[in-house]
Amino acid sequence: MSGRIRKAVQAMNPYVPGEQPRAAGIVKLNTNENPYPPSPRVADVLEGFDASDLNTYPNPDCAELRQRIAELHGVDVEQVIVGNGSDELLALCTRAFVEDDGAVGAFDLTYSLYPVLADIRAVQFRTVPLGEGFQWLLPDETTFSLFFLANPNAPTGMGFAIEDVRMLCERVSGVVVIDEAYVDFADGDCLSLVSEFDNVIVTRTLSKAYSLAGLRLGYAIGCRELIAALMTIKDSYNVNRLTQDLALAALSDVEHMRENCERICKTRRRIHAELSDMGFEVFESQANFLWVKPPRVDAQELFEDLRKAAIVVRYFPGEQTGSYLRISVGTDQEMNAFLDAVRDVLVEDAYKG
Repeated sequence: MSGRIRKAVQAMNPYVPGEQPRAAGIVKLNTNENPYPPSPRVADVLEGFDASDLNTYPNPDCAELRQRIAELHGVDVEQVIVGNGSDELLALCTRAFVEDDGAVGAFDLTYSLYPVLADIRAVQFRTVPLGEGFQWLLPDETTFSLFFLANPNAPTGMGFAIEDVRMLCERVSGVVVIDEAYVDFADGDCLSLVSEFDNVIVTRTLSKAYSLAGLRLGYAIGCRELIAALMTIKDSYNVNRLTQDLALAALSDVEHMRENCERICKTRRRIHAELSDMGFEVFESQANFLWVKPPRVDAQELFEDLRKAAIVVRYFPGEQTGSYLRISVGTDQEMNAFLDAVRDVLVEDAYKG
């Protein structure tokens, strides 16, 4: 039977999403979801949705939604494509812009989906190192068909300055995709580079800032030629009717999103300070999570002890990541429970010592 499956698929390691625990009472801080509900306008659309509308196909090009996104960002509608989550659009980029003998590039460390997308295409994936402390380091190697740049980066949450990103876009021979999944929690963005370069695409998602991770809606903005290529190869009806309606409602209430983001950023700053006071190494985050190195205790041990206390955070095994934990920012109540549990673990460790 295995002979019927592509060798590349047999050999690849799949992307591993964050755990979705189902037990009651869990404080879930492992998948960077927004802890606050989406705009009330989303609920209004759900309440008024007519199920009889589902007997016909949705608009294949998400015309009304693309128009709203274009207005929101000051671009032409032909520069916008909508997808079933931004992950679909990242996958489309590997299909549209990478020949079979081409190469996909990304920083090391970054979003772990990128090498999986290259493996699915059975094309070369090459990483370029970051500097000390996961800081920006302009790559010497720039001959990529496609370069994925997460900004703010994952899983570190660190942001890269637009001046540095601009130099990368100037040097990379192929297409640069700037993945701005967490940009609404950051101090700046790189969207202006779309108008400066004809090889730049910026992707965004409603999963984080708009509290719609369960909806799966993302979009990309780029020059007309690149977006037209993606439109050519996308599935005919890649975004369902209900998702289009709900996304349009959310994008019509940007103020609600920004208020939620500010609440999260305020909590993020507080947790950063409190963990630092406990001796954690805490990296400067521009996202809705913190990348931290615990004091005295092993990161995996702390991960497991927190889990025993019904608090789930994200641990990434490996030489480069195994000393760190990624902590999603939840509500203040959830983060207080997290801090209390961390203090208990550190006290217990000191007692054992």
